Amino acid sequence: MNDSRLVTRREMIVGGAAALGSLLLTGCSDELPPTYGHLLRMGDALTFAAHRTLLSGRALAREYTRRDITSFPATGTTDPGDTPDPKAGEAYRAWQAAAFANWRLAIEGLVAHPGTYSLADLKRFPARTQITRHQCEEGWSAIGEWTGVPLRTVLEAAGLLPHGLDMVDVLHPQTILAYGMNGRDLPIAHGAPLRLRVETQLGYKSMKYVQRIVVKDRFDDGGKDGNIQNGWSWYAGI
Repeated sequence: MNDSRLVTRREMIVGGAAALGSLLLTGCSDELPPTYGHLLRMGDALTFAAHRTLLSGRALAREYTRRDITSFPATGTTDPGDTPDPKAGEAYRAWQAAAFANWRLAIEGLVAHPGTYSLADLKRFPARTQITRHQCEEGWSAIGEWTGVPLRTVLEAAGLLPHGLDMVDVLHPQTILAYGMNGRDLPIAHGAPLRLRVETQLGYKSMKYVQRIVVKDRFDDGGKDGNIQNGWSWYAGI
């Protein structure tokens, strides 16, 4: 008779918690999230430590086929052309009227060659298309196809310096600047002309209407109106 015993669910939870706790102290001691030490942000630290220790920095999120594509709501989106700031709204409407031909993405901060890129410039880089599941923090999910340029490619073209924050997610092969969705140009409701896709984190990390990227070596929490102060996690790995 085999004298090995079944491990109960409680034992698994306790054992797993102890293991992850040790990861916080040892496994990621040289790469902790900027919110580490905040009592209310221990969940961030736990998720960060688990991801960085248990998963490869290049582990891919699951990709699907076109048969799996679903309807994809654009919840919480406000058309930038309707912003209360009339100057900003007018600028977006002008870009839209010109099919975003005169729109520019600025790359600044810790890069050797700061500058701007047009949509045409971005489309000249080798493109990546991926069909992935968007996991919303509100509990819903959807599958869509995204086409764009890997963020790594653009930053390396700008001369990315080695001191920026969170290079694991920045350099991940599925982190892209998307300008297409489901075989068409990115719709306004989904962030046209350019949207960041971070497939290894929850949906709110895939920011819409990207216009400026600043590479930093210090964490900026956004001040009193920043996302962290309003209850959002800095690290939302899935």
